[in-house]
Amino acid sequence: MSSRHVSRIALTMSLIACATVAAAQATRYTVYCSGRIEVDSRTQEQMLSARGTPLCQFGSFSSASDAERHALNFGGKGASCRCS
Repeated sequence: MSSRHVSRIALTMSLIACATVAAAQATRYTVYCSGRIEVDSRTQEQMLSARGTPLCQFGSFSSASDAERHALNFGGKGASCRCS
């Protein structure tokens, strides 16, 4: 295998790794109230479309566990809630 071919393979693998990291960093987990507390990675527009009910946000986080911990402040996932 030529060094040029190896370089192309290495560059391709590097680009794939960078794209994967960028995608992972872009994911946000939001605590929503739609009558019940939910933690979801969908945008507010996507959630509104899926739920079709009044919707409010109680926080947005880079990890699901942080969002779930924050949801405990409102009774935890599944707890009843109201948007004011």
